[in-house]
This record gives sequence, structure tokens and C-alpha cells, in this order.
Amino acid sequence: MYTHNGEDVFVIDGHVHLWDATEENIIHDGGEQFIQCFYDYHTAFTPEEEQWDMETYRQYGQERMVRDLFRDGYADMGIFQPTYLTDFYDEGFNTTDQNAELAQKYPERFVLNGSFDPRDGDEGIEHLERLKDEYDIQGVKLYTAEWRGDSKGWRLDSEESFRFLEKCVDLGIENIHPHKGPTIRPLNRDAFDVADVDDAATSFPELNFVVEHVGFPRLDDFCHIATQETNVYGGLAVAAPFAQNRPRKFAEMMGELLFWVGEDNLIFGSDYAIWEPDWLIPAVMNAELTQEERAEYGVELSLDVKRKIMAENAAELYDIDIEAKKEQFQDDEISREFGLGDDYEEAAAD
Repeated sequence: MYTHNGEDVFVIDGHVHLWDATEENIIHDGGEQFIQCFYDYHTAFTPEEEQWDMETYRQYGQERMVRDLFRDGYADMGIFQPTYLTDFYDEGFNTTDQNAELAQKYPERFVLNGSFDPRDGDEGIEHLERLKDEYDIQGVKLYTAEWRGDSKGWRLDSEESFRFLEKCVDLGIENIHPHKGPTIRPLNRDAFDVADVDDAATSFPELNFVVEHVGFPRLDDFCHIATQETNVYGGLAVAAPFAQNRPRKFAEMMGELLFWVGEDNLIFGSDYAIWEPDWLIPAVMNAELTQEERAEYGVELSLDVKRKIMAENAAELYDIDIEAKKEQFQDDEISREFGLGDDYEEAAAD
């Protein structure tokens, strides 16, 4: 658990992956381009002393992930966001079934999300039903820029997509996480455009659309959609590292997001393992708006606002009782392994 100015802050990392980008798993040139692009983002934002070598980055494994998130990284829980990319990677880049191995080992610490691709038709519907039956998923991560045969992407507001969103409503899968962020080689820029969120969110008010990466670099488009559609949320993965490297840009982004979207609809994510929470969480928690910025936007990054962003908003979407988790984590397997129990006992007592 993170401590900020003597105050305990529960952290739910809303965007984590467990991927396999080993050369043996790559079956398409796009797979190598994809992981190299991820590594470029890693080195561009990560402090030099925290950077990984490429071999580790390709496949870091379950044990390191648990250490990086919960022992060294201040996170208390993580939400898996799968990215299949099965045209690029033989066994997939990181699939729900692969993530489930770790999520089922530590069910109190991980939330397991699924995925769908409307281009899969009836087989895709059956896959979605299986994920719900087998893992009782509450959310899906959607990668509209993923290549599939001759297709280089799909739209969230398409008729085919709506069929799957209707199935999500029927199954009780309420949290929809479309990836809408910077271009990743070799995927197409236009397939990341945030515009297709608008009609989908209007058409399915029963669902929550957590737009990962807040549409960046199309931040204005995202903000204007989210201010009209109250079931649209912003996932801060990709935005968060600006707190470390470009704090004025981060303050500008947060000012816009808090002004338009609001403190109740923003969710922290590290995008692990592109970046690690051990340096990212302190960077975000220590970020502030200047007096001039507070006056312009009419908002501030208070501790109460940060508590919402770091955990409370995600907890609301995923029915997580934070106080009950503090009690549970006093003596769960990870706390025993890493000696974290006293931190949770003190937090629960407070």
C-alpha cells in the first residue's frame, strides 16, 4: 500500500498485462514490430536506472509480475487487460486464459477481464460465453486496431460490434475497455480513433465504457464525448507517465480531464509492463496543479481526488470493497510472502 504524506492510499492498477513476446512465439513481422514499439515507449518514459533489457521485456513471467506490482510497486490489486494479437503471436500476446493462471492463483489480488472481436462472428459469441461461464468476467478489453487476416481493424459502433455489446448486456459483462491511444507499429492510426465510442456509449447506457489511454493524442475528442456520455470513463495508462517526464503536460491533461470528465470517471493504470508502478505511482501521487492551473480549470489534484483515481472509481465499477480488502490483505498469501500484513492492519485500524 502506498503512503502519501503519512496517509495510506489503496491502489488498484487498472491496466496490467502478462505477455509473451519471445521470438519463438512470433509468427508475423508485425509481432516483432509491436514489441519493439512497446520497448520504445518503455525506454522513452522510464527513468534510466529503472529500464529493463530487451530479453527480460519479451517475457518477464508471473513471479516478477507479482513482485513488481505488490512487493515493489505499491499496487494492492491489478486488473488484467488482455491483448490477443493471434495473427502476430502463435499463442497470443496475452490472452484471458493465460492471465487466468495467475488470477486464479491470487484471486483476491487480480481482476480478470476477457475480450471479444466481432470479426469472429458466432465463434466469437461462443468464446465470450465461455469466458463468462468459466471465469465470471465483469469486463472486456477491446483492441479495435488488431489485424485479422486482410482486415486491419474494426469499429466499436458497427452492427457486428453491437451484436457483441448486446451479448455483454445479456451476460452481465458491464465494463467495456476499448483501447484508444497512441499508434503502435505496425497497427493503423485510424483504427485507434476514439470517435466510435460515442454511438456505442449512447446506444448501451447499461454498460460502462472505460476508454483506455483517454484517447490520447485525441484528448479533446475524448473529453467532449465523455462529458456528454456519463457512462464513459478515462483509463490513465499512457497518460500517467507524463507525470514523471513532462509534469506540465501531465498537469494540462489532468486539468482538461477533471474539468470535462470529472474526478469520478478517471482510473489509474500503469500499463505494466510497459511501465512499472514502483516509480509511476509516486510520480502521479506527487503531481500537483499550479495555482494558475487550478484557477483556469477550477479543479485540483487533492488527496481525495487522487484516492478516487487510484482505486475508488475502479472499485465502484468492479464491486470491490476496499475496506474488506484491507482486512483480507492482512494475512493473504502475498502479504505473508512479502511481509506486507502490518501495513494493511494499520490501514484497516485507521
